[in-house]
Amino acid sequence: MKFASYSKDNELFYGLKTKGGMIALSPEFPDWPTLREVVENSGFKELQAASEGRPLTHREDEIVYEIPIPRPEKIICVGVNYPARNAEYKDGQEAPKFPSLFIRFARTFVGHNCEVVKPQISDQLDYEGEVVLVIGKEGRHIPRGRAFDHIGAITLCNEGTIRDWVRHAKFNVTQGKNFEKSGSIGPWLVPFMSPNQLKNIELTTRVNGEVRQQDNTDRMIFSFDYIINYISTFVTLIPGDVIITGTPTGAGARFDPPKWLKRGDIIEVEASGLGVLRNTVKDEE
Repeated sequence: MKFASYSKDNELFYGLKTKGGMIALSPEFPDWPTLREVVENSGFKELQAASEGRPLTHREDEIVYEIPIPRPEKIICVGVNYPARNAEYKDGQEAPKFPSLFIRFARTFVGHNCEVVKPQISDQLDYEGEVVLVIGKEGRHIPRGRAFDHIGAITLCNEGTIRDWVRHAKFNVTQGKNFEKSGSIGPWLVPFMSPNQLKNIELTTRVNGEVRQQDNTDRMIFSFDYIINYISTFVTLIPGDVIITGTPTGAGARFDPPKWLKRGDIIEVEASGLGVLRNTVKDEE
């Protein structure tokens, strides 16, 4: 099952992704206006049942994909979460004791097949392919042994970064991580049914067909259950919260010379069981 948020003629829908387009389901569930409410109410099975036997509602070529969870309360990102990524740092021969975290805002992301924006002020737009957890059940001080009970869905992210702005300040990366429309989330939500869905995920990022990043989530320094446990120690996680879990080595900044994204480039983030998140690059107007 794959459920996407999308719009047509500026009207927002969500529905079941099927061959050729979407079966709109949001009109059938007025009490669940977005996929955030669907996740909160564990409603994916009801959506699937409602879609059975229904014809295509919207063709692929007439819709605009939106980020799957509109206006999430929190988007929390994990940095430096793969061994080879950690080794890029001068002091990074040993794994960090605790995860590095930072916050992003919803309007810094676009949906699948949309254009990410290279800002006027910098030429250093970079890509970072990542697996994303969507929280489905509220919790604080969540034990690792129950962390998977709090996951509602999984998706993908290109956590686009403006590299020179990441380094503007001494102790934070907020500026370089929050340029408008610099990254993407999607293409859809895959309902979380079993911990097996998070085992052995092959994660790959391509730019114009060239493989730039490739790793396996089983190699992450901080596992999915640990990340939920750690974050919930200091903040209550609520349904619809988005956790972006870290990127492998191979971002454009690590090449010599760096390979920054430019207008017309195509970025694809692919993961086993989750599909392909695809975006092109445009210059800021």
